Amino acid sequence: MNNQMFCFQCEQTAGCKACTGAAGVCGKKADTAELQDKLTGALIGLARATEGNEDLVAETTDQIVLEGLFTTVTNVNFNNETIRALIQKIEAEKQRIVPECYSCGLVCGRNDNYDMNQLWNADEDIRSLKSLILFGIRGVAAYAYHAAVLGYKDPIVNKFFYKALFAISMDDWGMEELLPIVMEVGEINLRCMALLDKANTETYGNPAPTEVSLTVEKGPFIVISGHDLYDLKLLLEQTKGKGINIYTHGEMLPAHAYPELKKYPHLKGNFGTAWQNQQKEFADIKAPILFTTNCLMPPKASYADRVFTTEVVSYPEMIHIGEDKDFTPVIEKALELGGYSIDVRFTGMNGGEKVMTGFGHNAVLSVADTVIEAVKAGDISHFFLVGGCDGAKPGRNYYTEFVKQTPSDSIVLTLACGKYRFNDLNLGTIGGLPRIMDMGQCNDAYSAIKVAVALSEAFECDVNDLPLSMVLSWYEQKAVCILLTLLHLGIKNIFLGPSLPAFVSPNVLSFLVEHYHIAPITTPEEDLKKIALT
Repeated sequence: MNNQMFCFQCEQTAGCKACTGAAGVCGKKADTAELQDKLTGALIGLARATEGNEDLVAETTDQIVLEGLFTTVTNVNFNNETIRALIQKIEAEKQRIVPECYSCGLVCGRNDNYDMNQLWNADEDIRSLKSLILFGIRGVAAYAYHAAVLGYKDPIVNKFFYKALFAISMDDWGMEELLPIVMEVGEINLRCMALLDKANTETYGNPAPTEVSLTVEKGPFIVISGHDLYDLKLLLEQTKGKGINIYTHGEMLPAHAYPELKKYPHLKGNFGTAWQNQQKEFADIKAPILFTTNCLMPPKASYADRVFTTEVVSYPEMIHIGEDKDFTPVIEKALELGGYSIDVRFTGMNGGEKVMTGFGHNAVLSVADTVIEAVKAGDISHFFLVGGCDGAKPGRNYYTEFVKQTPSDSIVLTLACGKYRFNDLNLGTIGGLPRIMDMGQCNDAYSAIKVAVALSEAFECDVNDLPLSMVLSWYEQKAVCILLTLLHLGIKNIFLGPSLPAFVSPNVLSFLVEHYHIAPITTPEEDLKKIALT
């Protein structure tokens, strides 16, 4: 590309086309974007090197691939130094697998990496399909990474990453070869989400409906953000008896519902709302913030001295907690800052002082008979799944207004950080069930799928014939793989917003509209009318 950078993997990409200047909308600089492209090209080179050498692929190889893909997810790594170190790790692994290729002067695909400019300059339909594959597996890798942290791995999932990366390098492949792999991303992601659900529930127990306070009590505290429940467990263990309270942020909110985490009395509540508000909400915070996964924004000077990172998250000059997982620097900062001198009452985006979470598939299906009877009796007219990523781009208030306007006899299922737009609303109850049910993190889309399948079996109909509508918001790559999973399952009539992905070409979009009836959101009023007619 002739521009300083090229990146269009997130929803907020400049002009709904691509970030091409000195820095992206997310704050990623052009040199970092270039290094992330080199990292991806190195991963593709590693995948090509493993072809015919599958017996040499070790667990360390799989872990490197997960780290590399996860590192390039939006809002994870802004640190050139750590990206270079990871590229070197990939090169060393490739050299281990095909050592003879490093002394060979011929370019055969095994001793050279892929130039990502070949992808960015490809025919727009080919670029679109390959982008769906690449961005999709970045999301899948994030989920596989979290499962692996807990010791849960699936060789079928891991093997697919090499297949997908190899496909991206095939410059003579067209739609016939690429489209099946796009759909396979969705299939593999379903398998991966099931694995992560198993890892989380077997480790921490089944989530149960839990009320979470938004008030921060006086005294030292730590805010933990991201998705990694294991990091939270370690932090809770290391802060026991130290007079430090722990508050979740963003996608960590659902942690309050897990029995093995909620048993810690110093896991007090939730601080702040969705990730895009952190630069405002953290401005005067009297506590350190620990980022465990994506959702990091470039820290403002007002709170940069209290930001800590761990795992694949990295930002220049921020203190990083390494593999030893010694959170002493975070704990010391919490004690130094001291927290607030009095209880401080914060609210959600609509003024609510508490939120509910914990309506995973186990909790919802435990009352399935009640739900089914309520539908048959006409007490519940419709289910809406309104979930996905939040973001800063104008237009996302659509989701707040949509939920407010849903019929009073309907249930709103939600998940991921998009719920912060409306999860503090009081919409009342139906038959003792709250009308808004938070099913968890973005990876807990698996819970929504299990509930939908169970309902379709109970009513002996196809999922698409249920009184269920999906109104989704997207921002980054995990939302991409979830969408592909829904398509893999044959789910149709999905409303998607606040804008359609820039990397989906007109022809690919036409295919999705024709086969799956995907539609962009319009206004809450118009979309609710459309749903009523279906």
